[in-house]
Amino acid sequence: MSLWPRVALGKLIKPIERREAVIPEQKYRLLGVRWYGQGLFIKEEKIGFDVRAPHLYKVENGDFVYSRLFAWKGSFANATEIEHGCYVSNEFPCFHPTNRIDPSFLLWYFSREIAWSEALGLSSGATPTSRNRLSEARFLGMLIPLPSIDEQRAIVTRLDAIADKVLQVEAKLDEIEADAERLLAIRFREIIEDVKWQTMAEVAPLVRREVEVDLEGSYPELGIRSFGKGTFHKPPLEGADVGSKRLFSIEPGDLLFSNVFAWEGAIAVAKKKDVGRFGSHRFISCLANPEMVSPEFLRYYFLTPQGLEKIGEASPGGAGRNRTLGLEKLMALQVPVPKLAKQQAFDNLQTKLAKMKVKHTETRQALKALLPSMLEQIFRNHH
Repeated sequence: MSLWPRVALGKLIKPIERREAVIPEQKYRLLGVRWYGQGLFIKEEKIGFDVRAPHLYKVENGDFVYSRLFAWKGSFANATEIEHGCYVSNEFPCFHPTNRIDPSFLLWYFSREIAWSEALGLSSGATPTSRNRLSEARFLGMLIPLPSIDEQRAIVTRLDAIADKVLQVEAKLDEIEADAERLLAIRFREIIEDVKWQTMAEVAPLVRREVEVDLEGSYPELGIRSFGKGTFHKPPLEGADVGSKRLFSIEPGDLLFSNVFAWEGAIAVAKKKDVGRFGSHRFISCLANPEMVSPEFLRYYFLTPQGLEKIGEASPGGAGRNRTLGLEKLMALQVPVPKLAKQQAFDNLQTKLAKMKVKHTETRQALKALLPSMLEQIFRNHH
């Protein structure tokens, strides 16, 4: 195994400064550098009059740029034609790679957590906001392993091909999920066509199981994520800390609404994993009549555009916490009630889609770990 020589960055890239005095009437497209090697982005467009600094620095295609303040977060990037002619502040030093280093190889090197940790170790500052600032001198003093230019290009070709493949697979997974969601929506519309509609009070009335709080007891709380993302577990509340708060026990199968965020899809069905959890008065629990409706079917309905619109109308007030779902208004809402067998068949489709999404999430996690693993292997073997 050949060891690559370690070379100071200052011998591979050269600082480049295109300083321009800010002209009040001129428009400037200002760049930022995303964390974790995710590239440059156009942060905002300002006229010179609104720019506080007296000078800005022009960026050109091919520049290597980093953020002094967030180098430890992986804020390194190569400028492309898209960012050509945009500007940065003096917090974003720019460099021109020499012919000894391939710009993409350099970026791949700085796409690694180990490189970010090294940047953190070299960073300094006098105040909390400047504590992790990486100076140019220290940056240029960093030693990096340097294979031949041909070897660099071969490594880049290999890594780029894998990165492209990862993107393709992720796009395919997204496409499959979107198709499945679309088919599910079509099936739902078919099922509820020409069916009887009944009020929530008739099919899934409110249920309140208030608990008597023991000062020495412990009460693990349940939360509901917005946008139909299900339930999550909060840390336990100690009885002594409950104070005047009222707590209600939750059972699997309860159809749950957050009374302050139902309008943005904080609607869920309690699962077996939620047994023994409690909700505050902010939770609205409804108990579906098992002979009439399935809670999962109702949850799906309320997360459709039509369902959310009804929830919104039943949640008067301004934005955010001022929009509270009224109990009486919720109970008066009408919901579609097809035959139970049709609802159950639809729930089976929902379950299949949920299982597929779990598998896709596992695949995405494996894909996410693939490139970092390969990068470490490449550089570790030649240190």
